Amino acid sequence: MLKNKKVIIFAENYYEDLELWYPKLRLMEEGADVVVAGTGEKTYKGKNGYPLEVDGNIKDYKARDFDAVVIPGGFAPDRLRRYKEVLDFVREMNKSGKVIAAICHAGWVLASAGIAKGRKVTCVSAIKDDMTNAGAKYFDKEVVVDGSIITSRMPSDLPAFCREIIKALGK
Repeated sequence: MLKNKKVIIFAENYYEDLELWYPKLRLMEEGADVVVAGTGEKTYKGKNGYPLEVDGNIKDYKARDFDAVVIPGGFAPDRLRRYKEVLDFVREMNKSGKVIAAICHAGWVLASAGIAKGRKVTCVSAIKDDMTNAGAKYFDKEVVVDGSIITSRMPSDLPAFCREIIKALGK
């Protein structure tokens, strides 16, 4: 049970629907308090057009108030990494040793935040070169855990991805 755990999930347009909704629902099912934050809009559309109403703006939340951040993939990470507030939030979570979970294209946010260097990661194969160029060591596995950083490749990896997030938060 994750009753006293607080998780924030980042949202932007063209998020991969399953990579946002599956962890959100799974973590809620485990008892975590889950907040979804965007970059300024109230509603975002997934790659398949599924609408998502967020709880607030990322700039209004503080990393110190959360135990984990989940960054879904799709094309959203390419937008998310352009916001200073997003990168600062991720850096602060990393500095505090809190769980950072990134799936698919979300590795871009880790790279842009400067926290990929020297870390073991996985990601969608399309950004493998970006991650290795950022100094990460890439593995083609369903989930890779390196300290507090948890990464996965694609929607079919979501069961393993969520299992490791839950495990890390349960410690």
